[in-house]
Amino acid sequence: MKKIICLTAMCAVLVMSGCGESATPEKKFDGSKGEVTLLTLDPGHFHAALVQMYMYDQVSPEVYVYAPEGDDVKMHLDRIKIYNEREQNPTQWNENLYTGEDFLEKMLQEKKGNVVVLAGNNGKKTSYVKAAVDAGINVLSDKPMAIDAERFAMLEQTLDDAAAKGVMVYDIMTERSEINNELQRVLVAMPELFGQMEKGTPEEPAITKESVHHFFKYVSGQPLRRPEWYFDIEQQGEGIVDVTTHLVDLVQCTVMPEQEIDYKKDIEFTSAKRWATKIPLDKYQLVSGKESYPDFLKKDIVNDTLNVYSNGELNYKLNGVNCKVSVIWNFMAEVGTEGTGDTHYSVVKGSKADVMIRQGAEQGYKPMLYVACKGDDVAAFEKTLRESLKSIADKYPGLDIKPSGEKEWQVLIPAAVAKSHEQRFSSVMEVYLNHLISGEIPAWERSQMKAKYYTTTKAVELARQAK
Repeated sequence: MKKIICLTAMCAVLVMSGCGESATPEKKFDGSKGEVTLLTLDPGHFHAALVQMYMYDQVSPEVYVYAPEGDDVKMHLDRIKIYNEREQNPTQWNENLYTGEDFLEKMLQEKKGNVVVLAGNNGKKTSYVKAAVDAGINVLSDKPMAIDAERFAMLEQTLDDAAAKGVMVYDIMTERSEINNELQRVLVAMPELFGQMEKGTPEEPAITKESVHHFFKYVSGQPLRRPEWYFDIEQQGEGIVDVTTHLVDLVQCTVMPEQEIDYKKDIEFTSAKRWATKIPLDKYQLVSGKESYPDFLKKDIVNDTLNVYSNGELNYKLNGVNCKVSVIWNFMAEVGTEGTGDTHYSVVKGSKADVMIRQGAEQGYKPMLYVACKGDDVAAFEKTLRESLKSIADKYPGLDIKPSGEKEWQVLIPAAVAKSHEQRFSSVMEVYLNHLISGEIPAWERSQMKAKYYTTTKAVELARQAK
């Protein structure tokens, strides 16, 4: 069995880029056709393919894939093949594959591209980011970029090095552009509607974000196969450092939008906890397609059952605002909801109103946005709500409301305004390409990346210490 790349041994694989050298990008970007060439490194998650679901004038159709042999890279290339062969809006990617044990060294040596895409084994990801930055290669990475304190320290230094070298490191925060999340932030930023954000308490936080996910689900009518390393917290990371990355990011965007965060001063932890999802062998076989647990999972087997620490909760203050973030992973959704059973709940509390997202059975497992009045003059509040939506009609046309309670309304969002999961990847890519042209990642964005991964990795550290 191959060992995960050791953090402290990374210099050994950076011989070709010069470990510790200040390699910088060879050229500046100006938006020219095909000036961006993608390098796909060790793809193990379908998000690596979603980056290529559409073509971009600025991005060359030639893509260079460096990976070890195995199912991960095969599934990645199969997904790209589907995009190239679909009837509507087919892509024209030409995937150039290199496999071998020296795939990382080969990529650094050849430098056939100028942007590396990372979406796969999270235990390796921080080292991959560092390797690319040391070689002067820009990075577009899926979350999380760090899964523990050691890796966070490496990431923090790497982000500083990248800024000094003019190398663009960016993580794929697709949930920012999910329409309900986006409109929640927009409405919270309207004092005439929302008032002032409450501070809350640890027991009654001002912001709560909770999500429920499932290991086994159907995607496009087919059971989703999870790679075996997905169940190993040393490779995938615990739930509290994985999915919560998106939730913590949304908290930051709400409390301190486009502001620099000093995580040493602005973040204060209250508590954190973790617990396991139990997956017996028959269920593991169902979701992985494998007959037995691999050796690297035997450390997590209790009474013949795999224990995956995929669940977590963290309570903390950001700039004085009490926040709660939690994630739960069940094995399978209820019968009849296998492909849609994931749920999400979010509330931001203000002095005049609460703005909520619900995604449960009542909503057909589709996220829906609600606004609740806290005052007594309900008619006046409804008028303000309608006027607030009218004020953003140029960007969000067709918004409407309907009563959903005595003092609550659902915001009706036309389908044309919303973006699919796949389209949100395209939105992130467009933002990133603009950053390449501008020549920098905004300082507030860099600081929020640091704060985000400090929060998640500190949370798992505290959760492991808790009894």
